[in-house]
Formats: sequence, structure tokens, C-alpha cells
Amino acid sequence: MSEQKKLTPPEMTELETDIMNALKTVYDPEIPVDIYELGMIYEIEVDPEAVGHVIMTLTSPNCPVADSLLNEVRERVAMVPGITESDVELTFEPPWDKSMMSEEAQLELGYL
Repeated sequence: MSEQKKLTPPEMTELETDIMNALKTVYDPEIPVDIYELGMIYEIEVDPEAVGHVIMTLTSPNCPVADSLLNEVRERVAMVPGITESDVELTFEPPWDKSMMSEEAQLELGYL
């Protein structure tokens, strides 16, 4: 088994941007805004081994589509060219609230 080349910081940053763009294609099924603009993504990081790490939350701890949404995020991260593995962690700290949405999302949903 050959050893994979380690990513440089600029390569990791580029992959983090690619992950962010991929996550902008994932929508909460109950809200017509993507999960990134909703503020559900707390952190995106790529390590030197090209593993994409995402820390995210849900709009509600009782979200009925939690499992399918997490699986979709894992799949979208794994599909980013150059990513070797997808690691998605769910957290409720801090709890999500409307103030975490981007201005664009708040406009779309009529909060501004």
C-alpha cells in the first residue's frame, strides 16, 4: 500500500471551500434555503490526509429528517474531488437559532 501525499495548507483551504460549495446544495426539506446559509454548518476542516471534517447542527434536536440529512451531508462531503473520507459530527452546542442564518437566508425567509 502506497503512502498518500500530505496536503499543503493551501490545498486544505481549497478543499474546505469545495466542501462549503457542496454543502450549499443540501437543503433542509422543510425550509427552502440550503443548510450552509441557514447557519447549520459550524465548522469545515480538511486535514493533511484529505479527510473532510464537518461539525453541524439541526434547526431542532427533534428534527424528523436528522438521519437522512446527516447521511446526505456525509455523501456530499465524500463526493468532493480530492476528499478521501467524510467525518460529520452533530452537535447542539450552541443551539441553532435564527440569528445564525446568513442575511441572504433571512431575506429569503422574510426575517429582514
